[in-house]
Amino acid sequence: MRYSKIHKLDVSNGEGVGVALFVQGCHFQCKNCFNSETWNFNGGKEWTLSIEQRFLELIDKPYITRVSILGGEPLADENVQTIFLLLQKIKTRFPDKAIWLYTGYTFENIFCKSIFDLLDNHQSQIYEYRNKILKDKYCDVLVDGQYIDELKDISLKFRGSSNQRIINVKKSLEENQVVLYIK
Repeated sequence: MRYSKIHKLDVSNGEGVGVALFVQGCHFQCKNCFNSETWNFNGGKEWTLSIEQRFLELIDKPYITRVSILGGEPLADENVQTIFLLLQKIKTRFPDKAIWLYTGYTFENIFCKSIFDLLDNHQSQIYEYRNKILKDKYCDVLVDGQYIDELKDISLKFRGSSNQRIINVKKSLEENQVVLYIK
């Protein structure tokens, strides 16, 4: 995986004071995306164990209440395994820190497995990583859906267009339906 940037003190991409990781690479390439420099999977910098360690050290501060993972596309085939393993480490070491995950996939898409995925072992593994991020509660808040420029609304909190939802993952899993975190 490659990453674009890390914000050490982030107040824009979720509630409270957080640390934000912007991964590199996105297949969606939404029209007028605010972060189009992250589209190229070969851009940015290499994510290494040393960078990961420094990222975890940034999280290990009492005033950091949240970790946000954005992009690019964190759940892209090229990124999802590394993101899954990173989120596992974060939740294990910092169980009280909220994890916000931004993705162009919808909550429903993440749980939808096609017949083609069943036939392709690699795609099946990708599906499992995406699914486990939510099912195993490595993500507390999911901001889902692609940015749609025609639905842009600058009055919305933590998202760019009105089709995007801010979802309480735990409650959604408990109630077996999408429960919004912020309306």
